[in-house]
Amino acid sequence: MRLENKVAIVTGGGSGFGAGIVKKFSEEGAKVVVADINITAAEEIANSFKSFPIEVDVSKSESFKNMINKTLGHFERIDIIVNNAGITHLPKNMEEVQESEFDRIFAVNSKSVYFSAKYLVPLMTAGEGGVILNVASTAGISPRPHLSWYNASKGWMISATKSMAVELAPKGIRVNAIAPVAGETPLLKSFLGEDTPERRKKFLATIPIGRFSTPEDMGNAACFLCSNEASMITGTILEVDGGRCI
Repeated sequence: MRLENKVAIVTGGGSGFGAGIVKKFSEEGAKVVVADINITAAEEIANSFKSFPIEVDVSKSESFKNMINKTLGHFERIDIIVNNAGITHLPKNMEEVQESEFDRIFAVNSKSVYFSAKYLVPLMTAGEGGVILNVASTAGISPRPHLSWYNASKGWMISATKSMAVELAPKGIRVNAIAPVAGETPLLKSFLGEDTPERRKKFLATIPIGRFSTPEDMGNAACFLCSNEASMITGTILEVDGGRCI
């Protein structure tokens, strides 16, 4: 029960890696908020793991603030936030990505991290500190062609994580990130362009361990970094990628 009585928000918790993190946190004793733009998916996961669902668009300030207020109203405190919600664009030449796609990617993948600082740092500073965990990607460390603006958003997240860690450490707030390789999530088809056995085989050939990341992998890594076992770890980008970035 490494997260016993901790209150944790997991954005994008209704599916994929987020759902795996919700499951693990719940098993480890946390009181979990499943925050997702798809409230139906959030409710299904919440019902499975006795968690609290909240509808949120993490790219919108008022929606993010509402998520924080609802969490406080239900649990009275927030100890952990996992900024997991993320989107990508389909593989294409960088100049072919529409401006609206670009804006949406950075609003969801990057601006959401800003909102977590804006609305949670004052609360955590006034309390007993806390943990911010950002879900980055191997794309921010070892970029692949034709996903340039997604890669860039995750590179931004990695730099933001390190900067936040340095600034917030004296306030008792740890900030880390996990960097998964592609996994069995709703985004896999978008990364591959087309989910075919041939494209899967080609991508798996770049992962030394020979498989995709799983929601369970993400849950285990996230649980460690958000637990007191990692009390001396901040500013770390933990590659959960089967050796992809070596």
